Amino acid sequence: MDDLELDVRPILASGGEPFGAIMSAVNKLIGGQKLKLIAGFRPDPLFKVMAEKGFSATSTSLDSGDWQVVFTPMPVSNPARPETWPDPMDYLDCSGLELVPAQQSVEVALALRGEGDVLFALFSEEPLALYARLKSNGHAWVGDFDDTGEAYRLMIRCGHG
Repeated sequence: MDDLELDVRPILASGGEPFGAIMSAVNKLIGGQKLKLIAGFRPDPLFKVMAEKGFSATSTSLDSGDWQVVFTPMPVSNPARPETWPDPMDYLDCSGLELVPAQQSVEVALALRGEGDVLFALFSEEPLALYARLKSNGHAWVGDFDDTGEAYRLMIRCGHG
């Protein structure tokens, strides 16, 4: 499978903002495919966004002065398939909260749980910034939008003892 290549230099040269095109390209990636991004500068702010989406980055300065960055999907470390997880011990409806307090509520609830316990949380949007925190604490998670697309459902299996 070939990498998906996106050259954002023409977008930048015309005064446009390439973030939408980059996220569109990310959404087109399939099964472990990498995104090769070409830009006129090293896109440091994008590294954090992509890390939160589960990608590592390798950047290379090109002879032309431009930059090539390859975003590689990181493996998700789920200790078991979610369908084998126990039923959630807690249900948090964070859909009425701002995203940061909602994410903090989830972190507090997880800190009170033991390894292998499962928490279900409901958000009004996908909590992208939470994923890096979950990963760094050894938690596994699965999530998706409900059928209406208005609520994001997240199940988290506690990974610490």
